[in-house]
Amino acid sequence: MKPFIFVAAIAVLATAPVRAQALVDPSKVAPEYREAAEKRRAEQLRQRECAIKADLEKVLPRDRTAYLNRCLDTMAAKQ
Repeated sequence: MKPFIFVAAIAVLATAPVRAQALVDPSKVAPEYREAAEKRRAEQLRQRECAIKADLEKVLPRDRTAYLNRCLDTMAAKQ
């Protein structure tokens, strides 16, 4: 049983931490996909801005999704 625990501990320690999705960089995408990458980056920036607003307003985790959806809807309405 000890070898199993040892191997499991090594496996857990060897894994890399999961990070949030990186922003799309349109300059590193093939030219035919650049427009889609620019749209995706704009959407990611809007989502990130709403997430920062939620953090600043200390929105509870149970209410966060509704808050983010409302925020994204109001941003879309402004454009």
